[in-house]
Amino acid sequence: MNNLTKMKILKPAHEVFEAFVDPTKIGNFWFSSSSERWEEGKTITLKYEEYNAILEIKIAKIEQDKRIVFLWGPNDAENKVTISLKEVDPSTTIIEVNEDGFKENDPELVFKLIDNKEGWVFMLTCLKGYLEFGVNQLRGGLVKG
Repeated sequence: MNNLTKMKILKPAHEVFEAFVDPTKIGNFWFSSSSERWEEGKTITLKYEEYNAILEIKIAKIEQDKRIVFLWGPNDAENKVTISLKEVDPSTTIIEVNEDGFKENDPELVFKLIDNKEGWVFMLTCLKGYLEFGVNQLRGGLVKG
């Protein structure tokens, strides 16, 4: 089962792509830090200072300015996240985040889908604020718990 979220960003696909893969940019809208540039085959360490959390993702596929695919979660139950970028015109990109791997028989399925959807919408909103308006202080605003 998957969870799909889309948003329009008024920037070229290259700028949106670089916001994710460049470790100097990701802290402006999503994680506090990224260990290195995202490249196919690498395992990246991401930190959320606000939540005292560290996690690793495995970059499965990279298509420059078009698609990023990574795996995250426990080794025995990883979810696959596909971030797709479609440049509508030179100044507009539709970004689509599709997370797949949720188990239909999981008793917490509805909670997990809603919780993840909340996270993706928040991340994309922060990305939009950062890229379109230069706002980089939204990222730490989501209260969990």
